[in-house]
Amino acid sequence: MVCLIALKPLRIRVGGSLQDQVLYEVGSLKSPCHPFQKMKGGLFGFSKGCLQMKRWDELNHFFDETGALVTFGLNALRGRHQISHTVWGGDWDPSNAKDFISYTISKGYKIDSWEFGNELSGKGIGASVGAAQYGKDLIKLKEILHTLYKNSTFKPSLVAPGGFYNKEWFDKLLQVTGPGIVNVLTHHVYNLGPGSDEHLDRKILDPENLSKIESIFSNLSETIQKYGPWSSAWVGEAGGAFNSGGRSISNTFVNSFWYLDQLGIASRYNTKVYCRQTLIGGNYGLLNTTTFIPNPDYYSALLWRQLMGKTVLAASSDVFSPSLRTYAHCSKGRDGITLLLINLSNQTHFTLTVHDRVPVSNGGNENAKSIHTENSFFSHLKRAFSWIGTKGSDVTFREEYQLTPKDDYLRSQTMLLNGIPLELTNDGEIPTLDPLLNNVHSPIHLAPLSIAFIVFPNFDAPACAEHRKL
Repeated sequence: MVCLIALKPLRIRVGGSLQDQVLYEVGSLKSPCHPFQKMKGGLFGFSKGCLQMKRWDELNHFFDETGALVTFGLNALRGRHQISHTVWGGDWDPSNAKDFISYTISKGYKIDSWEFGNELSGKGIGASVGAAQYGKDLIKLKEILHTLYKNSTFKPSLVAPGGFYNKEWFDKLLQVTGPGIVNVLTHHVYNLGPGSDEHLDRKILDPENLSKIESIFSNLSETIQKYGPWSSAWVGEAGGAFNSGGRSISNTFVNSFWYLDQLGIASRYNTKVYCRQTLIGGNYGLLNTTTFIPNPDYYSALLWRQLMGKTVLAASSDVFSPSLRTYAHCSKGRDGITLLLINLSNQTHFTLTVHDRVPVSNGGNENAKSIHTENSFFSHLKRAFSWIGTKGSDVTFREEYQLTPKDDYLRSQTMLLNGIPLELTNDGEIPTLDPLLNNVHSPIHLAPLSIAFIVFPNFDAPACAEHRKL
C-alpha cells in the first residue's frame, strides 16, 4: 500500500488481453458467472469469464484506499461474430456493459475513464474490428455514457482504441466518430520485441533501436492534429518487451534505460498519460510479484514523477554522442529546470561543464546568466535558461540524483541512488530519495551505463514562467 501511495496520484488501467471475453454479473445476464478457463480455440486460449460484483466492490475499495485514478476496459466484442481467424464483424451489444456502468454509478464508484476494447485496432492481436464499425460503436457508447452520467457532476472520459498504432485505422476512426466522441486516443508500445529474446539487454542499450519508436509518437501526434484535435494522446500499455517481459532483465536495473528514455520521448510528443505494464505481474512489474518489494523501475518512475514537470523544454537527445540521451523539463512544483541524462555507453564518461555567459536574448539585462557546455549541450535547447532574479547568488547548489546498479551489475535488482542502495526501511516505508548537492558551476559527471536527474533550482526558462501563470 505504501508503494502505491508514494506514486499518488496513481492511474490503474483494468483490462488487457482477456477483457473482450469478460461478462459482468449484473442486470439481465442470463449465463452463470464462471471464471476464465483454458479452452482450445478460445480467444488467447481461454473461455469467456465473468466479473462478480462482489469482486468489483472489493476492487473499488482498494482504489478508494489508494486514491487511484481508474481506467476500465470494456468488452468490445460482445454481440459480434467471427468472420475469419482474427476478424470480427457485426454490431456491438452494449446491454451488459450498460448494466455494469449503471451498477458502478449506483454504488458511487468513480471511474475516471472507460476504454473500449483491447488491441482490436489494425490487424489486432488475437482479434480485430474494422475502424468504421468500431467508430460506429464508439458513438453508441458515448451516447450511453451521456445518458447514464446525465445527473452526475463528474463526466468520465471515453478512451479508445487501446491497441497498436496503425495510421490508416486511427485516421479513419477519428474521421468516423467526429468531434468530441473520443476524448483520449490510446496506443500500446512494446518496441523491444519478445521477452524471450536472448539479446534483450543489448537492444535496451542500443540508441538506434530506442530511437525507432519516435516515429510512432510523431505520427500519432500528426493524426490527432489533423483529424482529432479534441483528443489527447496516451500510452495505454507499455512494458518494453511483450509476453511478460524478459526474465532477469525487465525487473532489473538495465530495464530503466529504455523506460526513462521512452518517458522522455513520449513527453516530447505531448503524451498526457503513460501506463506501465505492470504494477504487479510478469517479469516487468514495478513491484516484485511475491514480496511486493519495489524493483528498480519503481524508483525510476518515482523520481520522474517527483522531479519532471509537465512542460517539456526542447533538447536534442544525442548532442555529444548517440549514447548520451538528454531530456529537459521545467521542474515539478517549483522554480527551476530538471535534466534527465542517460548514458548508454559502457566505456565513455561524459563531463558537462557549466559556466556563465550572457544569452543571445537577455532583454538588455547585463546581469542575466545562462548555462551551456563546451560541447554546446545546453545550446541545443530552443530557449536559453536564465538565472531566476537578476543575480545568480541566491542558490549556489544544484541537486543530483545519480542512478547506478549495485556492484556495477546491470541485472541487479537493487538500484543505487548516489551510491546508496534503494531499499525499504525497517518499517516497510519507501526510502527518502535524497540528492547530492553540488556547486552549480562545477562539471556534471556521468559514469558509463548510468542515469542522472539534475535539478537546477536557480535556472528557469520562459516556458516555465508561462506555465506557472496558468
